[in-house]
Amino acid sequence: MPIIEVKNLVKEFGKVRAVNDLSFSIEEGKITGLLGPNGAGKTTTIQMILDLITPTSGDILVFGEDMKHHREEILSKVNFSSPYVALPNSLKVIENLYTFARLYGVKNIREKVEELADFFEIRAFLTKMTSSLSTGQLTRLNLTKALLNDPKLLLLDEPTASLDPDIADRTRQMFLKIQREKGISILYTSHNMAEVEEICDRVIFIQHGKLKDDGTPEDIIMKYGRKDLNEVFLHIARESTKL
Repeated sequence: MPIIEVKNLVKEFGKVRAVNDLSFSIEEGKITGLLGPNGAGKTTTIQMILDLITPTSGDILVFGEDMKHHREEILSKVNFSSPYVALPNSLKVIENLYTFARLYGVKNIREKVEELADFFEIRAFLTKMTSSLSTGQLTRLNLTKALLNDPKLLLLDEPTASLDPDIADRTRQMFLKIQREKGISILYTSHNMAEVEEICDRVIFIQHGKLKDDGTPEDIIMKYGRKDLNEVFLHIARESTKL
């Protein structure tokens, strides 16, 4: 059974149709890239999967259950990380983690925080104010927060944006380690196509809120006759502006 099934999904904001009859599925235990130009509908789709906004029509099944009727059960096994979502700056790092652990209903909070602090190598700054952290440190903190509830599904929205090449590479290796050691399914958005080629088992391209293409990075590159995924992205983005 797919871990996510999106069926004929539509989201309208007034007269604007941001997502337009979109259907796709996500396999369990894989890293899947959700790709497309700005305005393609990626973030809107993720927000609907997380039940932050309500679809105009269509269905979303997560773990085989309908979000409308099983919201609490589904969200207890899901988490989300994005550099654009700020944690409270007035709290120390460890205070943020303890606060979110309580919100998620985590048992044995101290043990879980210490386990993840070692996994993401953030123990050295647990007692620092969140406001004092570098961009790379904040990324690791956000990922630590996102794994507190041992999610089966992790949604990552441009997680390496604004990171320098060294920290971005370390972060990608962490994603692969998470997927390998914890068996988490990851839905991943990024505009860095080299990064997507490196870590994604499969990619889904959307354009104007519709499904454009779906397959492994290698299959998509071969289908479009390009040398890499970046060239495919440029082709789709430039085609998009002509429509």
